[in-house]
Amino acid sequence: MARPKVSGFTLIELIVVILLVSIVSVYAASRYSGRSGFSPFAAQEQVISVIRQVQVNRMQSNVDMDAISGNTNFTLSLLGNCIGSQAACATRDDGRSDWVSLNDVSFTSNVGALVNFDLLGNPDGVATPINIQMTSTDGTCVAVQINAVGYVSPAGSC
Repeated sequence: MARPKVSGFTLIELIVVILLVSIVSVYAASRYSGRSGFSPFAAQEQVISVIRQVQVNRMQSNVDMDAISGNTNFTLSLLGNCIGSQAACATRDDGRSDWVSLNDVSFTSNVGALVNFDLLGNPDGVATPINIQMTSTDGTCVAVQINAVGYVSPAGSC
């Protein structure tokens, strides 16, 4: 009598797949958690997201550059441990999503504390890339870069 063909995973294949998924998840978790409360890669992703949001808000505003001088919603601000729109960092309202504040982290950049974007998302009046450094009190430092045409990307360690 012939045995029917059974399709599916063998026990060995199942164990190997579970083992591989475990290894990948442990590696990924170690990238996003450090010895301290500051996770450089997670902070970098948060900052990139906030910068892009302020940039997109400016692009969708359709307001002339001269008219935004009083509107601080479209200006990127680096204020101590806060990065986001100038209005959001001033109020630190939890109802807004265009700012992030990281404890024990300070933000610095090579162009000062304020960055304006034009309607195309380009940093206004900047020919060289803007480097924004995030430095924690334990000495960990990562950077984000905004190039001259507005592309926001991680820049690695400082």
